[in-house]
Amino acid sequence: MTRFPTRNTLPEEIRLVSIGLLNQALADLTDLHSQTKQAHWNVKGMQFIALHELFDDFAETLEEHIDTVAERVTALGGVANGTVRMAAAHTALPELPAVYEGRAVVEALAERYALAGTSVRSAIDAAGKAGDADTSDLFTGVSRDLDKQLWFLEAHLNA
Repeated sequence: MTRFPTRNTLPEEIRLVSIGLLNQALADLTDLHSQTKQAHWNVKGMQFIALHELFDDFAETLEEHIDTVAERVTALGGVANGTVRMAAAHTALPELPAVYEGRAVVEALAERYALAGTSVRSAIDAAGKAGDADTSDLFTGVSRDLDKQLWFLEAHLNA
C-alpha cells in the first residue's frame, strides 16, 4: 500500500486500518453513486419526475461523502483509490439490474442502500475499535445519510 509522510500523530498501524476501511467505503459509495445516477437517468413510470429528482438528490449527497472519504484517506497519508475501475474492482455491492419501472428501480436501490449502510456501520465500529475516533465519526455521518435515503426509498415501497 502506497503511503506518504504525514505529521498526523495517529499511530501508523491505526492509520493503515482506517485507510483500508475508507478505501472500501470509497469503492462502495462510488459504485452506489453510479448506480443511483443510472436509476436517475433511466427510471420510467407514473412517478418518473419524483423519482428522477429524488435519485439526483441522493447522488449529490453521495458525491459529498465520496469526497470527504477520499480526503480522509489522503489526510492519513494514504492514496484514495477513487477511479471508476478501482471502485468496480473492489465494491461489495451487486450490480444494478436492468430494471426501469419505478417500483422495481426503488426496490433495487433500497437493497443496495441497505447493504452500503450495513458496511458503513461495520466500519464505524472497526475504526472506533482501532482507535480512530475521527474516521469513526466520519462514517457515522455517512451512515446517517444512507439510513435517511433508505427510509425515503422504503416509504415509496409502502405506498
